[in-house]
Amino acid sequence: MSTAVTDPARAERMSPEERKVLAGTLVGTSIEWYDFFIYAQAAGLVLAPLFLAPVAESNPGLAQVLSFATIGISFLFRPLGAIVAGYLGDKLGRKKMLVFTLIMMGLSTSLIGVLPTYAAIGIAAPILLILLRILQGFSAGGEWGGAALMAVEHAPNGKRGFFGAFPQIGVPVGMILATFTLWLLTSSMSPEAFLEWGWRVPFLLSIVLIIVGYVIRRAVEESPVFEELLRRRKESSAPLGQLFRRNTKQVLLTAVIFIANNAAGYLLIAYFATYAVAALGMDRPTVLLATTLASFGWLIFTLWGGRLSDRLGRVRTFQIGYVFLALWAVPMWFLIDTGNIVWYFVALFVMTFGLGLSYGPQAALYAEMFPANVRYSGVSIGYALGAILGGAFAPMIAEALMNAFHASWTIGLYIAIAAIISLIGVSLVKETKGVDLLD
Repeated sequence: MSTAVTDPARAERMSPEERKVLAGTLVGTSIEWYDFFIYAQAAGLVLAPLFLAPVAESNPGLAQVLSFATIGISFLFRPLGAIVAGYLGDKLGRKKMLVFTLIMMGLSTSLIGVLPTYAAIGIAAPILLILLRILQGFSAGGEWGGAALMAVEHAPNGKRGFFGAFPQIGVPVGMILATFTLWLLTSSMSPEAFLEWGWRVPFLLSIVLIIVGYVIRRAVEESPVFEELLRRRKESSAPLGQLFRRNTKQVLLTAVIFIANNAAGYLLIAYFATYAVAALGMDRPTVLLATTLASFGWLIFTLWGGRLSDRLGRVRTFQIGYVFLALWAVPMWFLIDTGNIVWYFVALFVMTFGLGLSYGPQAALYAEMFPANVRYSGVSIGYALGAILGGAFAPMIAEALMNAFHASWTIGLYIAIAAIISLIGVSLVKETKGVDLLD
């Protein structure tokens, strides 16, 4: 079996199975990241007073830092999820792990929606919250690698970047769903009602979304590359050990490449809206709506970035994205600090150009960097490590920088430095476009 496409007409049209694959990776990933991001949004808006009440009463700033820290805690368990899902995904198949991670994420998110608060059960409330957040992190660690490989390994050779962009746009779609849901709730009820019970609704909605995602993912066929490996009996008896014996450099590079995109992405997801409301006094529903609309830029530019990488190459597309992100990271804060909702939207929307071009080609690049029999493990672990170094504590770091320097541009400097580090990392990768995925 060859993954290359020899029929030009075949390369231009999409088969029904390919459409199902793209739908399955997009819908499933969108739902997974809706679950993950609804927590990040809630951490910035309501979780501090609900689950860290004593600290919130005595030191609100510290309580907010700790609330953002609970976002980062889950990232520490992503590598474990990546190791487990990667090992099983390389042995049992991509599809089984995608269904498993979707169900685990949905259950942990729904349970957060019924958790008693600190006022009801005391210290047990934040402990249970953190445990469920850990389950979310474990699930997310195994989710992305499987979705990325299902898309890229089903793709015609010349369209891997485009196909690989579909699980990528699941991230901005998940953010749009999460932010839009919160906007609907905050604009339709009083702040008191939202704090009392309204915040639970988006977590409970996850039950419905998970059922939809499960049905769609069950209908998708297994990756043809994995099936060919089974026919050849090439799968490793210990793929994780083989990964670190032969591909440690690739794992480290994938982690470094992801740092800046993930850090900037999590500021968009969890910090900007909180900063605009708490520090600038802007109207919460209006800010959430503007953040939602700006996130469409992330979706558009991510899809375009994947397609662009099929023409320019993965590395060059990444480089353009990171150079732009480094240059825009500081100036955008001067627009945000005007307190004007239009300039707030412009600042975020322009940033999504750099985010999209440094995210759209990621699935294709990572898949092409690893041998087939350790690919799930390699891309998942590298992605998880990059998330720890990048987005795990980005909102907390941003809040700490503001508390220390009282200057928002310092947050931009932090992102610019991260972008330069990731730019160097991706520049060390030899262009991968067009490699044989069965090697």
